[in-house]
Amino acid sequence: MRHSNTFRLIQLQKLIICTMKKNNIQKSFLTLTVLSSMALMSFIDPPKYRDLNKNGKMDPYENIKLPIEKRISNLISLMNIEEKAGMMFINGTLINADGTIEKKEGATGFAARLPSPRELIEGKKMNHFNYWQTPNVKEMAMGYNAIQKVAEGTRLGIPVTIASDPRHYFSNNIFAMEANGFSQWPEQLGFAAIIDTQLMQKFGDIARQEYLAVGIREALHPMADLATEPRWPRVSGTFGEDANLSARMIKAYILGFQGSKLGVNSVATMTKHFSGGGPQKEGLDPHFQYQKGQVYPGNNFNYHLIPFEAAFDANTAAIMPYYGVPIDQTSENVGFSYNKDIITRLLREKYKYDGVVCTDWGLVTDTQMGPVVWPARAWGVENLSEKERVKKIIDAGCDQFGGENCPQYIVELVKEGQIKESRIDQSIRRLLRQKFTLGLFDNPYVDVEKATQTVGRSDFRKLGDETQRRSMTLLKNDIKLPLNAEAKLKIYVKNIDPKVASKYGLIVALPEQADVAIIRLNTPWVPLETDNPFAKGFHHGDLDFKGKDLVDVLTICKTVPTIVDIYLDRPAVFPEINAAAKGVFGNYGASDAALLDVIFGNAKPEGKLPFELPSSMEAVRNQKEDVPYDSKDPLYHFGFGLSY
Repeated sequence: MRHSNTFRLIQLQKLIICTMKKNNIQKSFLTLTVLSSMALMSFIDPPKYRDLNKNGKMDPYENIKLPIEKRISNLISLMNIEEKAGMMFINGTLINADGTIEKKEGATGFAARLPSPRELIEGKKMNHFNYWQTPNVKEMAMGYNAIQKVAEGTRLGIPVTIASDPRHYFSNNIFAMEANGFSQWPEQLGFAAIIDTQLMQKFGDIARQEYLAVGIREALHPMADLATEPRWPRVSGTFGEDANLSARMIKAYILGFQGSKLGVNSVATMTKHFSGGGPQKEGLDPHFQYQKGQVYPGNNFNYHLIPFEAAFDANTAAIMPYYGVPIDQTSENVGFSYNKDIITRLLREKYKYDGVVCTDWGLVTDTQMGPVVWPARAWGVENLSEKERVKKIIDAGCDQFGGENCPQYIVELVKEGQIKESRIDQSIRRLLRQKFTLGLFDNPYVDVEKATQTVGRSDFRKLGDETQRRSMTLLKNDIKLPLNAEAKLKIYVKNIDPKVASKYGLIVALPEQADVAIIRLNTPWVPLETDNPFAKGFHHGDLDFKGKDLVDVLTICKTVPTIVDIYLDRPAVFPEINAAAKGVFGNYGASDAALLDVIFGNAKPEGKLPFELPSSMEAVRNQKEDVPYDSKDPLYHFGFGLSY
């Protein structure tokens, strides 16, 4: 039976008194000294540690009291090349709806084609994963703990790092993951519209807490790209086209997630897409083979580096390059992650960046997408074999392969002498440094009940809802907004939930019956002609309203005073609608209630445009992809926004 410290102290006192009675002072003093030392030792519990390699002793990498670099060096010395290779890969994995992590019959969606965590941990020696399809909060936390339990059972017990794309946006674009209980906010553009760095950092801190609660320790965001090409499908993930505004927001964002320095309560940020993915030729995204190049007709390459410099200043834990080829900007026209001029000479040497560099997803192997094969994004090196692509990425200076499960190529390259193991160790050191700094080796598990209490907390939701409202950008107000809710106006709505709208007035079936019409629209886009289901969801193409969609809106505007709200995931072109409508808003991810609260004066619009809104598609086509706010005679200038 283990005695308490109090009991031990009493027993010691009795022993000392007894000794002093029986012996002279000198002997008693000696005895007292020895016994006191024994007592002190007895009060110190044996050092607690996680015996990750199951050898019955505390190895240096298991010793929380040692400096992290010593722990890393010890672990590297114990790892074999297969374990090192596995660490250099990150890919999606599944958690079932019930919180289990094994493959199930009848699985649908992403879960149907994703390997189980056990397959990847035990079979591929991987310990970095990202989530796509996820269950609810409790089950997500349960699944995360189950993943860590599998990892703990491996030879060295190296814990798993879980990453995720954004999960906090009130959004309908393809790049936002399911919220599943998380608080909901506008997209990055919405924060840029408010221009409040304190709010930006507060969001980062709240998102950090919600991520931590379910075990997500790496954010595959923020995006530091600039929206200088308005047709690019990923504009919604940026802070707009102004480099200096983006830089301020990026720094605040990272500080919210990581704190002033990375630690056990941080979520590591992977800032993307170095060195700036915005100036894509004709706005076509290099996820696909239709357009692989980024162009710089304005000779403005360095402008796109400014937000990344802010990320370095905030000590972002990781960097992700993009897919595209920076045409004629480097010694060879190859994609960013293959490009030694970009990764080593610019990122590593000029900027002295020693954090993790992880490629974007799927640069090495092809992917089966429905009925078609989605080619690897090996732009500029299509002729190389898969193993040769792996070597070129490592030689360029990258540490980790996103969206890939092929560590065997690294093993072969090392064993063949094509890559030195010491070069692999450089990347492993960076990856391990992040895991140790985040505290994953010492306590990787989460409290399931606490997770349910933290994620979607009422004060988090309240601030997210308020931010949606603040970000609304009022572009035109010829109807004397805000409207009076007490007037019980007859309202015609389109693309708005009538149940929500009924709280603000009497909903009518036809425009001619209404006092006012309120319409919500999305910025137009043109689906690619492809059988790739993922590619079809990208918002490529023209930005202007055409045909029946335009006629229908204009007809309503002619019938009744109309307020139009447009989801600006890209800069919409709408001169005809702007002229016909009595009120015009832009939003960056906001609920029906958020819009209606602003229209009826329960909240005020504070948003300022984070990009200009062009006046025509001709102006869009004539502007330079790498230059901000340069279209001819824009309908609304960058920074425009009314208030009341």
